[in-house]
Amino acid sequence: MLLRLAYLAVTNAFAALRLLPMGDRDKDVEILALRHQITVLERQLGADARVRFALEDRAFLAALLTSLPREVLRRVRLLVRPDTVLRWHRDLMKRRHARSCRSNGRGRPPTVRSIRVLILRLVRENPAWGYRRVHGELTTLGIKIAPSTVWEILKQEGLDPAPARAFITWADFLRSQAEALLACDFIETITLNGQRQYILAVIEHTSRRVRVLGTTAHPNASWVIQAVKNLVMDLEDAGCRARYLIRDRDAKFPALVDEILSEAGVQAVLTGIRMPRMNAVMERWVQSCRRELLDRCLIWNERHLRHALSEYERFYNEHRAHQARAQAAPLRTVPDPIFDPKRIDDLNIHRRDRLGGVLHEYSHAA
Repeated sequence: MLLRLAYLAVTNAFAALRLLPMGDRDKDVEILALRHQITVLERQLGADARVRFALEDRAFLAALLTSLPREVLRRVRLLVRPDTVLRWHRDLMKRRHARSCRSNGRGRPPTVRSIRVLILRLVRENPAWGYRRVHGELTTLGIKIAPSTVWEILKQEGLDPAPARAFITWADFLRSQAEALLACDFIETITLNGQRQYILAVIEHTSRRVRVLGTTAHPNASWVIQAVKNLVMDLEDAGCRARYLIRDRDAKFPALVDEILSEAGVQAVLTGIRMPRMNAVMERWVQSCRRELLDRCLIWNERHLRHALSEYERFYNEHRAHQARAQAAPLRTVPDPIFDPKRIDDLNIHRRDRLGGVLHEYSHAA
């Protein structure tokens, strides 16, 4: 803006020098010609059209025309009203005053960055809170700040008022209810002897822990019922507080399964027809199991399949990193990061192979 304003000042100074040798008659003729051109432009633009001036144009016109008396300024033919020119001049004076205050170290100090980050965190974690509620929480924490400052920070970040933010997405709802959700599904695979095998597995939404209930070539009603009974006993021993089990409408699930789950306080929730996304967490594990195990390992028979699934279940629950749990395994937390340069330079990582090298586990050597 400053460069553009300096350019306008220099070019118009030379234009003023050009007017010095001109007589009054020539100036009057030029003024009449310019007025007529403005009239033609106004007629073409229409009465409702609005001419937009850049910031440097406003500053130059305000500095040039403000010295004229108000009566003369009202007679001058302009594209804007005289009051607008005066307002531009007032805004120019305000900016100069604000710059002088900042240069002298006076004025309102900026908000501390840590407080700003805390305000955005409170709003993100509590969508129903307005700026008054956030201000009250900051006051209880001993942080002195004006409510208007909280409102300005939210406005600068483009955050809507609380009524527009107080809605819950399906992802947030499922995340809040994950502790009470289980999901199960059947997986089909074929061994090298040509036998089709059916795998029944259950996953916990909150911890991503997987339980392989078993595998069989004949998933009849008695086998499924016994597998579900074993699941109920395992959940009771582990202290799992699941209340809902998501499953599809597969005919391999007999009606007695829902009764067994209901007696244990678990309600079966059926997914829609051909809607695998309603059981997305389980479908994601099925994909991982196929890509990391079944597609990379030759399964000889049912006994070999059970052994492979047992190894993969242990690997998945105790070692494999999960993005949904900040790269922690279901039964293992992420260790503290290493900051010691000596330990970083002397890293000694040991690899443990499972299933003949199909699965790899890495850990620090003892």
